[in-house]
Amino acid sequence: MESKKLNWRMLAMMGFTIVWGFGNVVNNYANQGLTVVVSWVLILSLYFLPYALMVGEMGSVFDHKAGGVSSWVGSTYGPMIAYLAGWTYWVVHIPYLAQKPQSALVALSWVFFQNGDMIKTFNPLVLQSIVLGIFLLFLWLSSKGMNSLKRIGALAGTSMFFMGILYILLTVAAPSLMSINPATTDWSLSTFMPKFDFTYFTTISMLVFAVGGCEKISPYVKDVENPHTNFPKGMLALAAMVGMSALLGSFAMGIMFNSGNIPADLKMNGQYYAFKLLGEYYGVGNALMVLYAVANTLSQISALMFSIDAPLKILIGEGDKNFIPAAFTKCNENGAPINGYKLTAVLVGILIIIPALGIGDMNNLYNWLLDLNSIVMPLRYLWVFLAYIGLRGLIKNKALSDSSGFKFVKNDKIATAIGIWCFAFTAFACLMGIFPKNIETFSSEWFFQITLNILTPIVLVGLGLIFPKIARKTNK
Repeated sequence: MESKKLNWRMLAMMGFTIVWGFGNVVNNYANQGLTVVVSWVLILSLYFLPYALMVGEMGSVFDHKAGGVSSWVGSTYGPMIAYLAGWTYWVVHIPYLAQKPQSALVALSWVFFQNGDMIKTFNPLVLQSIVLGIFLLFLWLSSKGMNSLKRIGALAGTSMFFMGILYILLTVAAPSLMSINPATTDWSLSTFMPKFDFTYFTTISMLVFAVGGCEKISPYVKDVENPHTNFPKGMLALAAMVGMSALLGSFAMGIMFNSGNIPADLKMNGQYYAFKLLGEYYGVGNALMVLYAVANTLSQISALMFSIDAPLKILIGEGDKNFIPAAFTKCNENGAPINGYKLTAVLVGILIIIPALGIGDMNNLYNWLLDLNSIVMPLRYLWVFLAYIGLRGLIKNKALSDSSGFKFVKNDKIATAIGIWCFAFTAFACLMGIFPKNIETFSSEWFFQITLNILTPIVLVGLGLIFPKIARKTNK
């Protein structure tokens, strides 16, 4: 049995595959250009490194807990707060589910037409109706227990991950190997220095969104050999790998795309532009781009099915039944929580169709939904930092005996202050992210987008406060 235990290297690699993707490089370069290099240095050193080490410490302390963040919150604040953490983890996937069919359509466009023009020319309402149809199809397939696409997509996702690493290596090497002239002509210090103004701070939620999620591997702490020391070591290695990939990836994007003249549709099509150009550099035509687009299509579909199913089952399986209505947990003959699926369908359907009524350009609609994810998804990270603050408070007050072999910071006051800093920074990033980007300020579309950006997290999280009241009335 000991031979099957994970070592810290395997743990770091698992975490890297979960946290990182080529899209993180593309989306943040689209927001900031080469100034993102300095942003990465700041976000990795001041935010992600302490974040990863906090997860390492909690994984070390709660090495007997298999439920991850909800278990940590439950151990520090009790079952009601643990339920809210579990609810948040599920409900933030709603915008994610609304975006995945969009991303799959974009990938298919590149597979069959070798460009993204078809998506951009569609009427948003028509295209979003197709997106809704795709989502409902895969929701139905998930309810029937058809999970083979998850396994296929997992393989495709791993392939995409390695293709992202390959892109970085080949692009960075292209100027010397293939005598390619970098698209960015000015590589002076001024090109890399961000202007810390209001516009800049509206983009940091995408950086936080990119580096978050390492707590997803916390349920594996019981499978790690000598978890007291190896889990934190794996987190440290993960931080180093993410940092290297972010910095080299941003340099690679600067070689391929002019930092001073970034394409408006880089978020939507940048990954495909990148592999198309890479194929041209090395004389293989569109082969790399088509291969990446096929892998991405399967990966997006897999992520869609997995995110329909897994977060909901985690909420129902680990959430305190005193706070969840019994009807919500009802499963069909295939083990699918059918009423949970119905609520998912309603919420995702609203997020797919309503924006198309006020955002008249498909590129803007795609960018908006991606930006919405960067506002909503990091809300789940808040629970990680809240759990850490609670943990160090319990240790300080001798309410919990600390038998772990790892402490991120030995001084409880300093550790608590760092936890508060990460919590506050995440909340600030989410708040700044609500302001629309790259559209005319105070236009009708600007007001429409900011209204949706404010209402969406309030409604999604607010539903979690209503459920316990329903449970008290309906549960026998």
